[in-house]
Amino acid sequence: MTRLKDLKNRLFEDPDFRKEYARVDEEFTLIEALIRARMAARLTQAELARRLGTTQSAIARLEGGRVSPSFATLRR
Repeated sequence: MTRLKDLKNRLFEDPDFRKEYARVDEEFTLIEALIRARMAARLTQAELARRLGTTQSAIARLEGGRVSPSFATLRR
């Protein structure tokens, strides 16, 4: 059975994989920062949504990584 660490090392030998991994890692880092900021402000998704003029489900999709935020959304 292949260990996850061994698989990851093997995949990282591919330059295309490394590039895509770095791109996705940046997205997840941004999402994590957004979630931490919301939690530090002690806001629920619904409260943040009201302040941004959007819906709680839109915040959930953003925090879940299912959508890429627009620049306008990030600016808000």
